[in-house]
Amino acid sequence: MNHSLTLYLAILGGVVLAIVVAHGAWTARRAAANQPRRASVEPVDGSAGASATAVSLDEIPTLPMDDGEGKVAASPMASVPPLRRTGPRLDALVDAIATLTLDAPMSGDHILMHLPPSRRAGSKPVLVEGLRSDCGEWEMPQAGVRYTELQAGVLMTNRTGGLNEIEYSEFVQKVQAMADALPASPEFPDMLDIVARARELDAFAGAHDAQLAMRLAGKGSAWSLGYVQQQAQRHGFVPGALPGRFVLPSPDEGAPPVLTLQFDAQAAFAEDEEQATLRELLLCFDVPQTAAEQAPFKAWCAAGEALSMAMDGLMLDDSGRPFSPAAFASIEGELAKLYEALAARDLAAGAPSTRRLFS
Repeated sequence: MNHSLTLYLAILGGVVLAIVVAHGAWTARRAAANQPRRASVEPVDGSAGASATAVSLDEIPTLPMDDGEGKVAASPMASVPPLRRTGPRLDALVDAIATLTLDAPMSGDHILMHLPPSRRAGSKPVLVEGLRSDCGEWEMPQAGVRYTELQAGVLMTNRTGGLNEIEYSEFVQKVQAMADALPASPEFPDMLDIVARARELDAFAGAHDAQLAMRLAGKGSAWSLGYVQQQAQRHGFVPGALPGRFVLPSPDEGAPPVLTLQFDAQAAFAEDEEQATLRELLLCFDVPQTAAEQAPFKAWCAAGEALSMAMDGLMLDDSGRPFSPAAFASIEGELAKLYEALAARDLAAGAPSTRRLFS
């Protein structure tokens, strides 16, 4: 009897164990079926028995990376800003240029943080450019770009005079402070050589600078500001950025205006344009600022004639004498010589460096 009971209990235990194992397997299979399916990476050997799905690199999210300067930089797959093609550029013809050597490529974000707070040395503008690592082109630093080299320059002369020792020393101090903060290793040109070049360039600029002005005076009663504005806009002029002038815009984006029509700035602040009266206008043409190919002299003559006729006025020179056809011909001949001299110095009228030099 005891033997039969023991056998019965053993069989019963085996059945219970089988039921527990079967239930565990069923539970595990059910849990696996409820899990989301994941794409597997295709084996390197490309075996035919693998049923994996290849993962495209385009589907992998890009992550920001530390640029080694304590800031987050864009990953190599992130979009990079295009080359900056507008704005002033450094030119060895008119700038004293210092080179700044970097130990490793540096982000534009980091460079922008350490640019000199003032972009002038005395009365001369200071520019900083970086050599892009992606295309090998120079540009003013911008965020999202890496640079392998930097250069800083100061304009050697403008209409305030040539660069002197004090201004050059200020330039060196500003660039040295920037180099220490980046860090970078600067190399500066000799001060005495730069100052001598600045004097020579200033003498050339002074001898080849020209700004033509034509006085437009009414024959009878004074003009109201509203009437002048109406006539100016009819002939292509628009209000200028400064009070007391209308400008004939250049066809080149960002370039200085071809002509300016100036008047008493106090009239520009009058509450009633019809009550503000003008007796004289000044039609001006800055020769080095506009390319000869755009025929600015002819535009100057044509605008003067059109405005004087429309407003019943006279075209007068600085001495108050009426312009004659012979006077216009003489001026045009002198301008041709001036254009040739500027071009011979690689400073053609209207070129970016020429505009900076005669600013």
